[in-house]
Amino acid sequence: MADVVPPAPAPPRPLLSGRPMATARALLLGDRINTAGLERSDVYATSPLCFRVGDGFAAVFRYGVVVLVGLTPLEEDEVLRGLRPRVSEPVETREEEAVPIRLAREGEEGVGPDGTVQLRAFSPEHLMVVADVLAKSTALAHDERQVASVFDTLEPFAGRLAADGRAPGGRRAMLKLIGSALLVQHRVSARVAVQERPDVLWDRPDLDRLYSRLEDEYELTERADTLNRKIEVIGKTATALTDLIDTQRSLRLEILIVLLIAAEIVLTLWQMGFGGGH
Repeated sequence: MADVVPPAPAPPRPLLSGRPMATARALLLGDRINTAGLERSDVYATSPLCFRVGDGFAAVFRYGVVVLVGLTPLEEDEVLRGLRPRVSEPVETREEEAVPIRLAREGEEGVGPDGTVQLRAFSPEHLMVVADVLAKSTALAHDERQVASVFDTLEPFAGRLAADGRAPGGRRAMLKLIGSALLVQHRVSARVAVQERPDVLWDRPDLDRLYSRLEDEYELTERADTLNRKIEVIGKTATALTDLIDTQRSLRLEILIVLLIAAEIVLTLWQMGFGGGH
């Protein structure tokens, strides 16, 4: 009796099967997402963690952003619910960016006049490139908002300091301002390395042009440079305020020393006078 040959497994359906268009959404969930030990059978890559969800695609970046492409609302909710315990320092208001993507087998890949990203294929590698750029843009938008908030706090403080030459609000307010500035500087500097190109380009150098066009469209390098310059200003301002605190403290100590010396002189003179009277 002939052996029965089991049928070959059916090939997996292509991503976004049968759809000419889809939407890529990037969400900033928190400061970090721990992807260690998050094992799945449908993983395309581990850095960032990219996997299939139904006919759609998800990419999880350690710096707090998840990108979802072509997912239904129920699928999105399932992914976000599964990531929630892994998010450190969740944000109160999620930063979000979305972009439509279109399958265009002819013509140049990139962003069209209507803002739609045109791709020749909905392959995992193509979607990884789109997800990388969209995630960086979303993280930058959040960092830009944080830096702008610190500048809004610094401006009236510096204005009052320039007007009367005194530190308004007292030492406690100044220390809180320094703490806010340093916290934003640390978070923004450590969050996203915008200049680093995605790992997928090592295996697919043909996608380098697509990445460069998306990078230019979202002005990632220019925004990162502007952000770094603002962070430098924040750092210098924090240093200047710290020096001002040290100067005020030294001045108070000098005044205290002078008063103690004066008190000792007065006490000595009083003792001499009191002793001479007897």
